[in-house]
Amino acid sequence: MKTTLTSPNRIRFGVFEVDLRSSELLKQGRKVKLQEQPFRILALLLEQRGHVVTREELRKRLWSDDTFVDFDHSLNTAVMRLRESLGDSSDNPRFIETLPRHGYRFIAPVEEIAIGPEESVGLMALGGAPFADEPVSWSPSARLPRAGRVDRVLGWRRALPVAAVLAIAAGLSLYFVDHRTQSGGQVSASTNPVKSVVVLPFENLSGDKDQQYFTDGMTDELIAHLAKVRSLRVISRTSAMEYKGTHKTLTEIARDLNVDAVVEGTVLRNGNRVRITAELVQVTTDRHLWAETYQGGLGDILKLQSEVASAIVNEIRINLTPEEQQQLASTRQVSTEGYEDYLKGRYYWNKRSEEGLKKAIEYFQLATQKDPHSALAFAGLADCYSIIGSAIVGTVPSGEVAPKARAAAARALELDNSLAEAETSLATVRFNYDWDWTAAGHGFRRSIALNPSYATAYQRYSLYLMALGRTEESLTQMKRARDLDPLSISMNFSLGWRLYMARQYDQAIEQLHNTLDLDPNFALPRMVLGQAYEQKGAYPQAIAELEKAVSLSHNSPPMLGALGHAYALAGRKRDAEQVLQRMIAQARTQYVSPFYVALVYVALKDNNNALTWLEKAYADHSNAVIFLQVDPELDSLRAVSRFQDLLRRMALHEG
Repeated sequence: MKTTLTSPNRIRFGVFEVDLRSSELLKQGRKVKLQEQPFRILALLLEQRGHVVTREELRKRLWSDDTFVDFDHSLNTAVMRLRESLGDSSDNPRFIETLPRHGYRFIAPVEEIAIGPEESVGLMALGGAPFADEPVSWSPSARLPRAGRVDRVLGWRRALPVAAVLAIAAGLSLYFVDHRTQSGGQVSASTNPVKSVVVLPFENLSGDKDQQYFTDGMTDELIAHLAKVRSLRVISRTSAMEYKGTHKTLTEIARDLNVDAVVEGTVLRNGNRVRITAELVQVTTDRHLWAETYQGGLGDILKLQSEVASAIVNEIRINLTPEEQQQLASTRQVSTEGYEDYLKGRYYWNKRSEEGLKKAIEYFQLATQKDPHSALAFAGLADCYSIIGSAIVGTVPSGEVAPKARAAAARALELDNSLAEAETSLATVRFNYDWDWTAAGHGFRRSIALNPSYATAYQRYSLYLMALGRTEESLTQMKRARDLDPLSISMNFSLGWRLYMARQYDQAIEQLHNTLDLDPNFALPRMVLGQAYEQKGAYPQAIAELEKAVSLSHNSPPMLGALGHAYALAGRKRDAEQVLQRMIAQARTQYVSPFYVALVYVALKDNNNALTWLEKAYADHSNAVIFLQVDPELDSLRAVSRFQDLLRRMALHEG
């Protein structure tokens, strides 16, 4: 006759037994080395076998509220160690099933082994009940005791002082580091190679929202480090940031971005001390390949970032070229205050607004003053000057910002000639302002070679190729940029604009509608969408989009020029002339590229004035005239000798 059990003393599954009295894991009678935290997780999973134990429940059961610990990292590492001890795997589990980003479930058949009365004294002293000696078969309704019972059996109490918990956590961390060192840094072998990765926005653990710029900066820099590896596709920052605070699972994110693996992490800053925790998950197998914590002073931050990137590359077993090894390994100390200003500059640069660009310039300038050897800060400064002086975005004459952009980019490369961002910035200056097509082409190609995952390099190289009339090559490069940054509004707009310039109007319209789905209030795609409708002769749709673009942009000259052009083609001559007057009046208080005035005259069939204003744009070095060779709105001028002469002077070809 079987005895009714209230609690088991030993649990058997497969070739393993768990002894709750001694907190031991046995394999065929032999003790298996297992640290305390992984054992506690195993006990809790056995307690609720057949049911999901959520990550939140594990947090509450294993860590008290006043425990200072990076829970996600600690749990992932502990589960990884537990699987190693059991010889289990997340992609083909025999014992522990993972529900991505949700929790875990023990799935193997279990046998409970009770103890006799003579063995019950010690267990009862821990708050247990006597067991019978007979084994009982398992059913889902049979449950181990709840948290308090397991904690007592394991000898843990929630009242454990914080200092003791911290000491235990520190010991576990040292064990994990030592274990990794002894095993050559490899946690588990991956049968499916990782060829693409996204670094999700790191979590700010400081509790201070004003420190978000710092955490975002850590994400950006890790992306930049990994992107130096040619054989690894790294999703760009803009798309990664779309998942900040998301409730999507890793599998869903990986499917959205078409990547094999995901990097997650946290950043904790306390004064000038920084702790970075990161983990690598192979989504195709739901395998936690690696997790580690790095800490040091703020002045060593570049070294910490380099160590994280190198560890990830080592884990996914990518063969690095000697140059890539040197790039990942090369680090230097930074000025603490200067680096903070650099991160703030990048934070505002990423807003891509005129106000954001002005603030970014201020912070980058401060960074270069405090740390004159910061190549990244000079590269950021060059980017800002390049954008704020572009005819389609900025309101500053190119002649005013071109020398500043050129000097900042050159200084960045002088400090670090392996920096793709600086190479791209200098190539952009040579393209936009110097009109040195050969040097620009060489610079863009070199920047791509330096950082094959730097989407901006492909985006600007695509722009360069389009200006030179190499439309198919341009589209190829732009699609590559969009693949690296699929959720970026800028990349999606740029692809739509390239399709428009390539005269693929239906595809352009579809792509620009997709872009507006991401942000209906983005004026640039509305402008090009209106222009695409105009080229198809759909004037009512064109004018509706262009009027909205003018409104959204607060009368931006490019939008006004496009609207005036559409009015004229639609036979609304008076409206077109009114737009002309608005632009000429606007030029008295702000910079208006003569190119956009010329566009309205083109549609009004006033070729003389159109060419006069185009020649003014040429004299201004307005980068809008770079596209004379391909712009559909200038087709009516192509047979005019003055226009052909202007094209010859532009010499839009390489070499």
